[in-house]
Amino acid sequence: MQRYDRQTVVVKYGGHAMGDPALAADFARDIVLLKQAGVNPVVVHGGGPQIGSLLERLNIRSEFKGGLRVTDRATVEVVEMVLAGSVNKEIVTAINSQGGKAVGISGKDANLMRARRIERRWRAPNSDIEEILDLGFVGEPAAVDPHIVDVIIHSDLIPVVAPIGVGPDGETLNVNADTFAGALASAMKAKRLLLLTDVEGVLDKDGRLIKSLTTSEAQTLIEDGTISGGMIPKIESCLDVIAEGVEAVVIINGKVPHAVLLELFTEHGAGTLIERRRRKNDVRGA
Repeated sequence: MQRYDRQTVVVKYGGHAMGDPALAADFARDIVLLKQAGVNPVVVHGGGPQIGSLLERLNIRSEFKGGLRVTDRATVEVVEMVLAGSVNKEIVTAINSQGGKAVGISGKDANLMRARRIERRWRAPNSDIEEILDLGFVGEPAAVDPHIVDVIIHSDLIPVVAPIGVGPDGETLNVNADTFAGALASAMKAKRLLLLTDVEGVLDKDGRLIKSLTTSEAQTLIEDGTISGGMIPKIESCLDVIAEGVEAVVIINGKVPHAVLLELFTEHGAGTLIERRRRKNDVRGA
């Protein structure tokens, strides 16, 4: 526990763990215990299923370009309502009910997250013409000012952050929660970034969990195809975060009860640890 005393740990909370009341209560209890143990937890949350549910109820249909969702003005208003409103306050209430003192903010507060619009290049099948897709109010981090989070964590409060940013013209931009958490962890030089997902971690070619990887080993697994599909951008994001000063990133199955505590306070951990180089006397194994 001394390893994390007064250290910042950014936890990205999302996936099915958010929709399970028992797991949500376990998560809230874990975050409170971290704070009581002298760790500075920062929670960044997603909310994709909740956004989709409200869009459906409001009969707002999504447009897709090149397989990517376009977020128009009506959609981003719903995104902000759900992320900075209902979901954020639900997590805040859960932490408070376990004895913590959580406060909900978003990337718009105190200019925490300045964002720029994302553009993607796309080429139609059997076409040599490449076009630039405008995805609407979708953003990526441009500049992070973590002052407000620093102020909160150096008190008895726990910040719960919704992943929306401020665009160049003051507009709301929806930022991917993993990307948002990584940018915030980098700006704060966090000790750990924990990504709670719906998968066990990184698996080898036989489907077994790889408990620890160096950044160079992770790159090799991408190149040889062991890491594939949607896991590639997640791992590449992890490598970027480590390059920018975060000591290590851990991909954890959020469906495992008390996964956060198991990862931080036990020797075997609870997922796949990715770090720049393997520490001496590392007991996690590979």
